[in-house]
Amino acid sequence: MIAPVSRRTLLSTGGALAASAFLPTSLAAPPEATKTTGTRGAKLDLRSLPLKLTHAWTISRNTSTEKKNGLLTLTAEGVTGYGEAAANVRYGQSFESAEKAFAKVAKAVEGLSPWEHLAWLERAEKEAGVDSEVVAALDMALWDWKGKKLGAPVHRLLGIPTGRMAVTTYSIGIDTADVMKAKVKEAARYPHLKVKVGLPDDEANVTAIRSVTDKPIRVDANEGWKSAAEAVTKIAWLKTMGIEFVEQPLPSFMNAEMKAVKAAAGLPLVADESVLHPADVPGLVGLFDGINVKLAKCGGITRAYEMAALGRALGFKLMLGCMIESSLGIAAAVAVAPLYDWLDLDGNLLITGDPFKGLSIKDGVWALPFGPGLGVVPA
Repeated sequence: MIAPVSRRTLLSTGGALAASAFLPTSLAAPPEATKTTGTRGAKLDLRSLPLKLTHAWTISRNTSTEKKNGLLTLTAEGVTGYGEAAANVRYGQSFESAEKAFAKVAKAVEGLSPWEHLAWLERAEKEAGVDSEVVAALDMALWDWKGKKLGAPVHRLLGIPTGRMAVTTYSIGIDTADVMKAKVKEAARYPHLKVKVGLPDDEANVTAIRSVTDKPIRVDANEGWKSAAEAVTKIAWLKTMGIEFVEQPLPSFMNAEMKAVKAAAGLPLVADESVLHPADVPGLVGLFDGINVKLAKCGGITRAYEMAALGRALGFKLMLGCMIESSLGIAAAVAVAPLYDWLDLDGNLLITGDPFKGLSIKDGVWALPFGPGLGVVPA
């Protein structure tokens, strides 16, 4: 389980605690990368993993109909672990930048055993630059490999509690009011919704959605509002529509203005683009009520485990989100999801032709896989 850490200790170190303060003992399990690189019997490979969205995906800053993710494989001792690199243009990432970062990372981890998990991560983080999605994919693959090697699911290796999985939201991208209403009807089997906002038609779109559903709704502005005054006005109106909370009202470079927004908001505010890595968390105290952790942002399962402990110690509500990902990337998040209060793990529900299978969801609740590793396999 997560080791308790005091708020004073966290703040005195700026959040940069030794990983051993948080991590389960399985990371120290006893021991027994480029396009295909050897590393003490292990081989690493990265290739493209194209994903097709069911609907055009529009948020405040862009629209996309497909994603080019990466599939990272780590093979050693006859076992292959899988990880998914979900690049996000918001952070200067692409599959092409991931390939370049992967080549550096693979070279840096040459000579390490797959059991030397933290050494892999530390070297990968040093070399990957902005491409945290490559670190995340490597971390997923290490956990998947380890779970398969030991014949146990990753959540069991992590000591994750069972029986307390939150309901995930299902996201509705920005579109015309009529199309957004149609998307809500398509999402009938999902009990909680997340609606993208941050453009001039926010009121019309949310009103249209509210006309066809009384489900709990959370909204994500994706940095779409450009002033504290605009954010406060928008949030006050959203409160009248029964919205539960708001993600990332302002651009991350305007964090200093979030204190005033928080004081006037009347709804919980959750940081997304303002929080990438564990070191970002302490600086958000007093500015937001919660943090949205994503594996592709923070560097994988291990760092998401750490951020759950760190965020909880600092008094934040915890949200676990995702990018547009296949069931592989979502399975990695599901492995740590019971540590989080709110879930937005729907990336694989928004695509067609999912290249991985094995995850199960019922009434918006993901089941922890009990197969070895991440519990999913190529479709």
